[in-house]
Amino acid sequence: MRNEEGFARYVTQAYPGLVRRAVLLTGDRALAEDLVQVSLASTYRRWRRVEHPDAYVRIVMIRTVIGWRARRWTGEMPTDPLPDQGDPRDPFDDADLSVVVRRALMTLPAEQRAVIVLRYFDDCSEADIAEVLGCSVGTVKSRAWRAITSLRTSGLLAEAEEGQIR
Repeated sequence: MRNEEGFARYVTQAYPGLVRRAVLLTGDRALAEDLVQVSLASTYRRWRRVEHPDAYVRIVMIRTVIGWRARRWTGEMPTDPLPDQGDPRDPFDDADLSVVVRRALMTLPAEQRAVIVLRYFDDCSEADIAEVLGCSVGTVKSRAWRAITSLRTSGLLAEAEEGQIR
């Protein structure tokens, strides 16, 4: 399975899940697809040596997105709404729990967001998260605590806590 056909089969099978994880990490579908492509390109270069593809790609994605957030942005950002665009928000977004959760995740720093995604989306242990992020278990615990505290105090997940999550 460590050949080009094996890599193609892996990408075909894993791509939807990788994009879902990447959307949680980036908050943007287009940026998420870029993250997956960059991560898969990096994985392809080492494909013959990769023992556990899912774990390897997860590590590459997390480290890549944290690296992207650490870099200073030098691009242009619009300061005013673009003309003739109307309201770009979907009026039903607030009713969709996944949109509420993604918005809340995007308020967190990249490292805290990575811990939350790995813990609750990928169901990783604190030791596994520490290994992926290259930090101590204590750091993982403190980042998780800060992230959860921030989400609770901000009220961003109030809708989810009021009845949609049980």
